[in-house]
Amino acid sequence: MSDHLFETLETIKTEQWKLFKKQLEYISENSPYYRKLFQEKSISIAEIKSFDDLRKLPITSKEDLQRYNSDFIAVPKDDIIDFVTTSGTLGSPVNFALNDADLDRLAENEYRSFKLAGVKKSDKVQITTTLDRRFMAGLAYFLGLRKLGAGIIRTGSGLPQLQWESIERFKPNYLVAVPSFLLKLIQYAEENNIDYKNSSIKAAVCIGEPLRNPDFELNALGRKITGLWDIELFSTYASTEMSTAFTECPEHHGNHVLTDLIHAEIVNEQGEQVKPGEIGELVVTPLGTQTMPLLRFATGDMLTYHESKCSCGRRTPRLGSVIGRKQQKIKLKGTSLYPQHIIEVLNSYGKIASFVIEAHLDEMDNDHLIIFVPNSFTAIEDLKDYFRSHLSVTPEIKILELENLVKLKFPKGSRKPQVFRDLR
Repeated sequence: MSDHLFETLETIKTEQWKLFKKQLEYISENSPYYRKLFQEKSISIAEIKSFDDLRKLPITSKEDLQRYNSDFIAVPKDDIIDFVTTSGTLGSPVNFALNDADLDRLAENEYRSFKLAGVKKSDKVQITTTLDRRFMAGLAYFLGLRKLGAGIIRTGSGLPQLQWESIERFKPNYLVAVPSFLLKLIQYAEENNIDYKNSSIKAAVCIGEPLRNPDFELNALGRKITGLWDIELFSTYASTEMSTAFTECPEHHGNHVLTDLIHAEIVNEQGEQVKPGEIGELVVTPLGTQTMPLLRFATGDMLTYHESKCSCGRRTPRLGSVIGRKQQKIKLKGTSLYPQHIIEVLNSYGKIASFVIEAHLDEMDNDHLIIFVPNSFTAIEDLKDYFRSHLSVTPEIKILELENLVKLKFPKGSRKPQVFRDLR
């Protein structure tokens, strides 16, 4: 792990500014999209002298990346090696590309992320996410673990039988997995008399779903997993556009920012940096990317951050769990909510195996929330009371045949379960 993570915050920011300025110069020289944008808005990068000047630079939206996709390519087309798409959490998937240097950077990022979580060369890691279907994450994990020298078992997504057969055969001690899939592995093990509690697995590096509350304690989903299976859970957060991961150390006090690989801002509606502990939108500038460099890219993810020294000794900023996307904010009967608030209540209630949340507009254009639960669940009034006690408001609850609920949750062609559907 790089020693600079243990320097003072001021030193870290000073070093990061040098890398940011270098990336800004690269972007202004090589990116057709930003060259045109700077010209149209009369932006001179010479006037950007510190992080305090970042507000002079426009924020890039996911819509910009989608609409002007090819204009973001800043290298000769022949240099592109890997073509990926985002998972399309909001709207259609977006094309993304990487050259050789970007793949090396991706490997470095994941190498350091796994080391941060405590993975060593002597460990074996089973990757339960897909490496195909133009998915960047699975490739990133493979590249990072290869650089680390750890043993890799590439099982891909789903298939609990194959996962357990591989665990028995190769004895990995780490899994890379979506948290809810860990529950499926536990369920399969219990149904098939597999002694999962005495397996070789000691920890899971988790992706795709929040595991912790703002106080860093495990949330309902995390508690449910560890209550059944005594393994250590590590939270990570990443996206295709960021080409960077934010990962927990063994202290589990937030996801560390690799400050020489990415600059992170958490901003309010006016684009101003919020204070530590306050909720804002994550805006990122990946450092050292070449093929499709992004400047002040708005992720849409709402979260908090921390600048106090971590108990592991690192002084880099840390991100809290994502509570929802900016566009997904719900105003239900005067109460402001994000999807994660609703998911947390349903997980802590603990009596529903599967659910889908839908946001609609009613006839008065007010937000309306429907929660679909399987027809095997009958305690609807009890669930409504539980919502009232936790959120002070009650969504509409509808029963669905389990088969139809599964179809709703796993739409054809989607790489991720769609637990929240925004139809407003």
